[in-house]
Amino acid sequence: MTPEGSTLRARSAPLPGLPTRLWRAARGWALAWWRIVHLGAVVAVLMLSPSSYGRSTRLRLARHLYLDTAPLLLGFTALVALICLVVTHIVVVTARSYGLSHYALQMVVRVLVLELIPLTAALFVALRATIPAGTQLALMRQSGHWEALRARGADPVRVELLPRVVAGVYASITLAALSCAVALAMAYLGVYGPNTAGLPGYTRMFGQVFTPSVTLLFVLKTLLFSLAVALIPMAAGLHATGDPRARSELGGFARMFAVLLLIEVASLMGNYY
Repeated sequence: MTPEGSTLRARSAPLPGLPTRLWRAARGWALAWWRIVHLGAVVAVLMLSPSSYGRSTRLRLARHLYLDTAPLLLGFTALVALICLVVTHIVVVTARSYGLSHYALQMVVRVLVLELIPLTAALFVALRATIPAGTQLALMRQSGHWEALRARGADPVRVELLPRVVAGVYASITLAALSCAVALAMAYLGVYGPNTAGLPGYTRMFGQVFTPSVTLLFVLKTLLFSLAVALIPMAAGLHATGDPRARSELGGFARMFAVLLLIEVASLMGNYY
């Protein structure tokens, strides 16, 4: 058969029906989420295993911790400080015009510190560190690097994947914690200025906002955000087929964004319902 005939026959082949397409989509969806859950369980076991922290792994882990965190700290912290000053000024001026100035600072802390900054830090780490790291894993698999590690008796998951996941979790938590502290300081400066006159009222407001239940939800949300941005892009890169740059980044980002949205909605329900 000529190439033209085979091409024409392929074009004239009937498309699968709607039930078949739905079944394939559901199977692919379930398989992708199962891979994420399985990878999370494997990484959790490896993180708790002392044998995972040999000399070579410690060096790789230290390198990824530095590369995924240090370059992001200054720029992201400065951006958060600027945004917090601007938002604080807007909220305070608006609240004063309606006679609600005593609620302005509490609103800034709730919106920025509790909700926006942890989500923004997680997305920032994903875009700058973990999604590119997932693409690197896909390229390593396709180039034969993982088979070379197995031939030398090394575990590719422990050597290449584990340091990237731990570094992603560490970077997300570090950026969220540092940025929240900076946002609290900028909110105080934006309302009271560079003096200590407002410290008693500010600390009282801080205690009213960060109750034990709210603090627990905030810590859990930040931890879940960090796990989501560290695990999901790695799972997408680990099982990517075809063009790794297109498939792993797009699919991993879509699933990661869905998980982050669900965590944020659950956090809002826990805090305000």
